[in-house]
Amino acid sequence: MKQLKNIVFDFGGVLIDWNPRYLYRNVFETEDEMEYFLEHICPYDWNLMQDAGRSLAEATLSKQKEHPGYSDEIALYYGRWIEMVGGIFDENVKLLTPLKEKYNLYGLTNWSAETLPLAQAKYDFFDLLDGIVVSGEEKIVKPDPALYHILIDRYRIDPRETLFIDDNPENIQTAKQLGFQTLHLTPQINLEQELKNRGIID
Repeated sequence: MKQLKNIVFDFGGVLIDWNPRYLYRNVFETEDEMEYFLEHICPYDWNLMQDAGRSLAEATLSKQKEHPGYSDEIALYYGRWIEMVGGIFDENVKLLTPLKEKYNLYGLTNWSAETLPLAQAKYDFFDLLDGIVVSGEEKIVKPDPALYHILIDRYRIDPRETLFIDDNPENIQTAKQLGFQTLHLTPQINLEQELKNRGIID
């Protein structure tokens, strides 16, 4: 295994606590109504299309035409998107500063190019990153290897010298296939302890 030089972070589920339920619990009267909406009206796969580069305006309008009875609720998805951000995972974000002393830090994220700036304006940890590749800007989403290759080529990184951290097993699998060292972050894993176990931080 080559000496570690770079660490690549996913954002949602690793550094940022994003969940549409933070917004829609204040919109719907019951959990059942909210879950129906998020499963059948504005599901995850629909949001992923915006992560792949579709404009928020186009996505909203087409969904409102499809479900006119939910027009107002659909408008809130991106109209009040920032309320879906519950905060940061402090225990993970605090690790960026000591890691920055020894490694280059990057972000590789499935995120809309229109909403990521809202999070960047709210949290200053982004300033610690040496570069970010955003799916919405590239119009490619993980786990497509093409998005990883953009990161590799743009920042001239060797995957064998790079640790990739993500909460999605499919994204981890692609990273492994490309030669990255990987860390699949699950709720059961304490990131700081895991990095200590690997000798990455003291």
